Order: sequence, then C-alpha cells, then structure tokens
Amino acid sequence: MMAEQQVFDIAVVGAGPCGLAVGVAAKERGLSCVIFDQGPVTWSMYRYPTYTTFFSGPEKLEIANIPFTTSGDKPTRREGLRYYRKLVQYFGLNVHQYEGVTGIERAGGEFVVRTRIREVDDAQYRARNIVIATGYFDTPRRLDVPGGELPKVVHYFTEPFIYFDQDVIVIGAGNSAADAALTTWREGARVTMVHLFEGLDRGVKPWVRPDIENRITEGSIPALWRHRVVAIRPREVDVESLDTGRVRTIPNDWVLAMTGYVPDPGLLRELGVSIDAQTGIPAHDRNTMLTDVPGVYIAGVVAAGYDANKIFIENGKFHGPLIADAILGREPDPETVKKARSLAVAT
Repeated sequence: MMAEQQVFDIAVVGAGPCGLAVGVAAKERGLSCVIFDQGPVTWSMYRYPTYTTFFSGPEKLEIANIPFTTSGDKPTRREGLRYYRKLVQYFGLNVHQYEGVTGIERAGGEFVVRTRIREVDDAQYRARNIVIATGYFDTPRRLDVPGGELPKVVHYFTEPFIYFDQDVIVIGAGNSAADAALTTWREGARVTMVHLFEGLDRGVKPWVRPDIENRITEGSIPALWRHRVVAIRPREVDVESLDTGRVRTIPNDWVLAMTGYVPDPGLLRELGVSIDAQTGIPAHDRNTMLTDVPGVYIAGVVAAGYDANKIFIENGKFHGPLIADAILGREPDPETVKKARSLAVAT
C-alpha cells in the first residue's frame, strides 16, 4: 500500500480511552493526529465480562466534558462501549481500526510508523511525535506450569453460560476472580478458587465482597488459600499447598486464570525508551508524559509499569492534554497534572 504523504503531529498506538483522550486533546489544539489499534475502538473494554458495571461514576470516565449518560449510578460495559464510539464520531477522530503497529523507526526529525492492516496489507505513516497507549490487556500473565497453554485455560472471562455443569477452577482473588467465581457458580458450575495468598484481595468491590465471602464461608465456592496450580491436564489439575507442600489432584474442565495482565514494552524498547527492570515503568516526565527519547510519549496504564492498579481511565485520560500541551511547548496545567497523578480505583 502506498504510504500516506501527510506528516502527522501525533501518531497514537492504542485506541483505548486514554489513547482517544490524546486524539481529543490534539483535535482541540489544532494538532493532526492518527490513532492505530490492532482491534476495534476500546478493544480491551470489549473483552470485559459482558455484564461488567464500572466502579467509577460516569463523570469520572467522561473525556473533554462530553456528557456520559447512563441508566443507573454506575456505567455498564455496554454504555462505555457506546460512549467512546460516540466520542470518536463527535470529534471526528482519525482512528485506524484493525491496523496494528508492527514497528516504529526514527527518520531524521520524524518517525516512520509501520502497520499491518487486518493481517494482510502493510502500510507506512510519518509522524513528528509518537504516543504509546497500548495498555496491558493484550498480554495476560501466563501460567508457567505444565498444561498452562491448554485450550481449557482461559484468561479473558466474558460470560458464565458455557461453564454450566462443569468443574471450574478460578485462579486469583481480585475483582475479576470474584466476578468469575460468582457468576459461573450461579449458572451451575462447580467452582473452586485457588489463590497464593490468605484471602480476597483488598480491592474487591464493596458490593461484591460480602457475596463472595458468604459463598466461601458456606462452602458453595471452596477457596484454597495459599495454594497454587502446579500442573494442568485435560480433565484434572494438581494443586499444591504453599504451607505443607502437599499436592492434591482435583477434577477439572476449565481453568479461569484471573491472574492479571502486564504491559508489552516491545515498541518502547524498540524506540530506545529506558524501562525500570524492577517496576516496569518507562522513564518519563509525569508533567508531560515525555519519555527519555525525544518525541516519544506514553499515556494510560503503560505508565504504571507492573502495578496496573495506579492508572485507570479516570486519571489516565488527563495524559492527553499534558502531551498535547507539551508538543505545543506550553507549560503543563497544574490542575491537570494533579488530576493525572490522583489515585484511581479499579473498574
């Protein structure tokens, strides 16, 4: 495919809410911007469980003060998907869906962005600045155990109905694990939770915690605290106690590995950005989101490294204005900096 001749002020990798916020901020400031995603707009949100309700109220998920209207106090996944698509339409953002970025190279004072369109066609674009807003949902923490790559091991839980009358192990004890355990159990699955630590994670939603605690206490959903899965086979799994070393074999049809996700630093490393080995945080100025490579910025949860619980939509959306202002040579707005650094909560 013939390369586009336009040189964009900004090329954004990732069309999640924080990537879109960069596009909106660029649009408002007269900067040209193109956004790429290997999937559809807000691809990660699409892969949330079908009946997800966000923790945050709609006003915290709004971008550029465009109202986010909902039928209840908290937005649902479906309402979120609709809102961010309407945002793209309203601002006329230049989003290239199903066009993954395969590489970025510096060429003089510009960058050449190489892409693959629907896994078939190759294209190239030029941009003066790059924003990496790839999030972390594309790279789940895999189980490094025998059988960890079997098809029965699921890292993206969406709906419970296929697990009816099945033996299910849920690995983890956070929000995703609690939701998966409760919804599959209610639809007729035989569920056991397995977790490395001594109880539920502190961040479990307050309206979910009593429900899952009661189910565990009454024995409807057995929980093996301080245990780990050490082997997976088509019809069973081996689970080891961290305290005694005892290994037991449990009948099993499905493993829901709600073990979290990690950012993919591939493009950032390719561009020469320094990444802290311990935290996974790319070197960057929190006032501008500029990395230690001129012209390369980060936005959204990728800025949190391995601790994804620091950045969500509600604070990551402010990275866009900081980046756009920095590109224009403006001083960062102190209030925007404060909001971008505010402590966020999980959806």
